[in-house]
Amino acid sequence: MERPPTADRPLSAYADLLGGDRLDSLRERGESLSDTRVCHVNSTASGGGVAELLRSLVPLFEDVGVETDWAVMEADEPFFDVTKQIHNGLQGDDEPLTPEMYETYRETTERNAHAFSGEYDVVVLHDPQPLGMIGALRERFPDTRFVWRCHIDCTAATEPYLDLLSSHLEHVDHAVFSREVYGETIGIEPRSIVYPAIDPLTEKNRPLTESEERAERERLSAVPFEGEEPILTQVSRFDPWKDPLGVIEAFREVQREVPGAQLVLLGGMADDDPEGREVYERVLAEAGEDASVHLLTNEPDLTVNYVQRRSDVVVQKSIREGFGLVVSEALWKRTPVVASRVGGIPLQIDDGETGYLTDPDDTGAVADRVTRLFSEPALRERLGENAREHVRDRFLLPRQLGDYLDLFGRLD
Repeated sequence: MERPPTADRPLSAYADLLGGDRLDSLRERGESLSDTRVCHVNSTASGGGVAELLRSLVPLFEDVGVETDWAVMEADEPFFDVTKQIHNGLQGDDEPLTPEMYETYRETTERNAHAFSGEYDVVVLHDPQPLGMIGALRERFPDTRFVWRCHIDCTAATEPYLDLLSSHLEHVDHAVFSREVYGETIGIEPRSIVYPAIDPLTEKNRPLTESEERAERERLSAVPFEGEEPILTQVSRFDPWKDPLGVIEAFREVQREVPGAQLVLLGGMADDDPEGREVYERVLAEAGEDASVHLLTNEPDLTVNYVQRRSDVVVQKSIREGFGLVVSEALWKRTPVVASRVGGIPLQIDDGETGYLTDPDDTGAVADRVTRLFSEPALRERLGENAREHVRDRFLLPRQLGDYLDLFGRLD
C-alpha cells in the first residue's frame, strides 16, 4: 500500500486564526493519547476530499503527540468502476450490484488487507472503498480498534448496497458520520458525528499575494475577472450528483436579467472517479459555442483559490452531497454561496445570512438568488463577512482534529 507525503505544517501555524487557548487545549488532548498509534486508510492519494483532508490532518496528529500514518490502497480501474457504483447506490441509484462487481470488490480489498503492515491501536477506514478490508484486518490484528468514517449521504441508499455495508460493519468498533441522519439510516452503534473541515493554510485556501493574483489573471485571460461582468462559479468534480447541467440551465435564466454574466465550471477528475470524463463531455456539448461559459479542468489548487476569490457568487447545485466542503472554501474567502438544501450544506450556510439555500430541483430559485446577489454589491459584502466568521467558528481543520482526539479517547 502507498504511504503518501503529508503537509509539513505544525499546529502553531493556525494560532493567528484560532487563538492560543484553543490550540493549547488540542495539545493537552493529544498528550493524553501519546501511547496511541493511528492509521488512516483510503483509496486515493489525490483528487478527492478525503485525500485533501488526510494530507493536512495527519501531520497535526503527529504534532500533538499522536503517532499517525496514512495508507492508500493499491487498486485498478475495474475496482474504481465498482466503488463508484457502490457510491452511487448508497446515494440512491438503483443499478444492480452484480456478482462480478462484488467479486472485484472482494478481491481488491482482501489483497490490500493482506498487504497492510504496521501495528496500530486504531485504524480508520474512510468510505466504502477500504471497508471490505476489515474482516481480514480483524483476523490479523485482533487487538486493534477499527473505525469506519463514512463521508457519504446514505439516507436514500438502495437495499443491495446497504446489505454490502452490513456484511462488513459487524467488524467495526465505531462509525463516524457527517450528520446524525446518515448513521440512523445504516443503524450502526456506537457512532459519532464529526463535521468535515477545510484547511485554511493550504494552497487552495490561504491568502494570495499580488503577484500570484496577477499571474492567475493573466493565465485565465479568457475569463473577465477584472471586468464589470459578474461571474458565477461552481467548483466540483464533473459528476451527475453535482448537476453541472442544471447549473448551466440556471445560468441561462440569470443571463436574461444580467446579459453580461459569465459562468465558470471548474472541475477535476478524481483518481477514483472514472465517470468524470463522460459527464465532462456532456457538459461541454451543452455549453456549445457560448463564450460566456468557461470550463476549467484539473486546475491546480492555487487557481481554485483565485477563482473562488474573484467570483461574485459561487453556486453548489448538488442533487446529493455527503457534506460539500467546497461551500466552506468559498465562504472562507468571503464569497456568498447559493447552494442546494442537501447533505451537509445546510450546516454550512445560514440562509439569508451567509448565502442562500434552495431545493436541488428548483432551478428558478437558484437563478433568482444569483441575480439578486449580482445586483446588490452591499448584500454580497455583508453575506461574505458573515460567511467567513461562520466558517472560522465551525469548519476549520483544528476543530476536526479535536473531534477525532475526543473520539479516540473514548474507544475502549
